Amino acid sequence: MTTRANELLSRRQGSSLVLTLNRPEARNALTGHLIRAIGDAVIEAENDPEIRAIVLTASGDRAFCAGMDLRSFAEGGDIGTGDDPATTAYYRLTRGETAMPAIGAVNGVAIGGGLELLLGCDLIVATAEARFGLPEAKRGLFPGGGGTGIGTRIPLSAALEMTLTGEFLSAQRAFDLGLVNAVVAADDLVATALDYAGRVGSCAPLSLAACKELVRLAVTDPSQVTERLSHWQSVVFTSEDAIEGATAFMQKRQPRWKGR
Repeated sequence: MTTRANELLSRRQGSSLVLTLNRPEARNALTGHLIRAIGDAVIEAENDPEIRAIVLTASGDRAFCAGMDLRSFAEGGDIGTGDDPATTAYYRLTRGETAMPAIGAVNGVAIGGGLELLLGCDLIVATAEARFGLPEAKRGLFPGGGGTGIGTRIPLSAALEMTLTGEFLSAQRAFDLGLVNAVVAADDLVATALDYAGRVGSCAPLSLAACKELVRLAVTDPSQVTERLSHWQSVVFTSEDAIEGATAFMQKRQPRWKGR
């Protein structure tokens, strides 16, 4: 059985930070401690200019994350609320507001808060055995951690079906609906996610931040796009990296990004 000290495993892989939820005996369910550990890792990544992407996966083959740890919740345990920096960073991740792209690698069921965590990822890779669900209504709850925003990633009819019935999507249907970017064999899961991370990380950091925010806003809050577009135009098009990108293209070499 894992201890609190190793409920989240973290390792560097090139320019990516790979985070592994490590409570397989509890289907990687979320506790307050695990939520803060993820948040701390997000802060670490955002403060490290060498990290260009986060890859989020989980131990075991049964579950990516079963959502809230209901046993802990029923016993009145810590379920990860508060305004401390780590908790705040975790919920920024679930809202897709991290400074760098995040890629989910799903090796089993992702339900409730586990799926809400994935909705903060910009790309999702899954095994054929993965399943996705928001079953809160069956338990007298609702997806209060951002799951009701599932309609920004899949068609409205499918989003309503998921939330109103509480039933699961297969990996293939999730792919067909556009929730998942690729369905791969289990042995290829993390390698595929890292391949995406490498391709993402080869792009300029400021460009990535602009694309990530503006593409999401175009779906979630179009009224903000014009203002934020103006901001990012002034930041990106006058940056050192913009000059470096053009120079590297002319010199037929790989650009050396500085993030400014």
